[in-house]
Amino acid sequence: MKKLCFRISVLVLAFLMVSPILSDNHESSILDKVKKRGRLICGVNKELPGFGYLSQDGKYKGFDVDFGRAIAAAVLGDPDKVEFRSLKAADRFPALQTGEIDVLIRNTTMTLTRDTANGADFCPPNFYDGQGFMLRKKLGITSLKELDGATIGVTAGSTTELNLADKMRTLGIKVESIVFEETETLYQSYDQGRCDAVTSDKSQLISRRASLKNPDEHIILDVTISKEPLAPVTVHGDNKWNDVVSWVVYATFFAEEHNITQAKVKNLKSDNPEIKRFLGDTGNIGELLGLPKDWARHAIGAVGHYGEIFERNLTPLGLPRGVNKPWTEGGLLYAMPFR
Repeated sequence: MKKLCFRISVLVLAFLMVSPILSDNHESSILDKVKKRGRLICGVNKELPGFGYLSQDGKYKGFDVDFGRAIAAAVLGDPDKVEFRSLKAADRFPALQTGEIDVLIRNTTMTLTRDTANGADFCPPNFYDGQGFMLRKKLGITSLKELDGATIGVTAGSTTELNLADKMRTLGIKVESIVFEETETLYQSYDQGRCDAVTSDKSQLISRRASLKNPDEHIILDVTISKEPLAPVTVHGDNKWNDVVSWVVYATFFAEEHNITQAKVKNLKSDNPEIKRFLGDTGNIGELLGLPKDWARHAIGAVGHYGEIFERNLTPLGLPRGVNKPWTEGGLLYAMPFR
């Protein structure tokens, strides 16, 4: 009898110790913290023109930055209620895990390892990319096998290191990888001739080529060695917050598919049942997400639909839409149903 009472006491004590933690976790979604704080904290790049960079007036701009602003608008009703924090590639996931940032939107590739071992939950990819190579035209190289013996620059903490090693091993050639902690240092060093070539996502290569001393002296090989689906990231286990970020991404896809532009969305009226639910005129999808009923109007009103975000930030770099088009146009962008 005494043993039974002791076991019951231990179980009760364990429950009392754990239950507050469970309660706290239930009530401490990042969504609630962002609302209470009154601003979103978003981890971004500050060295990648088109995606995330500091403009001459000291403000963050770019494709990834606009998605941060869209989330702030959806949650807080104001796209300016966001604080951007620049992160090195190697610091991205620690910043997410420790709560330094609420969401990571920094040209980050979704992989199995990152989705499981890095304490991260990925949202829908908002840009489909692939790894390529940039080098000087004068080298006369047109294929990867001709890189045998070359020195190739890569960024630390990125997926490019493993992809490079895997591909060169498959081709049976040897290259020397030179790893740089900072993206800026990588491209400066390449421009100074410290490595023969540089490898990264093709979008980054196109973006950074424009900043080299003589852009026309460099080519990007017509080869892609990997799939790089870039996506926003939230901390693992906070499903409530991941839902919010995911559906903001889907909102930009949906808005383009239905031609709901930044200019039209504020006063738009529609007879389409799904568009009415999307705009918050009927239904309760806002409530289900823990957001105001007109959250999508705020998000699209802040930055426009996906096509507008792309055209504003990436088209000037010469980046083609490619597969980053709506599914109705043969692309990979597909919003889940708003119902």
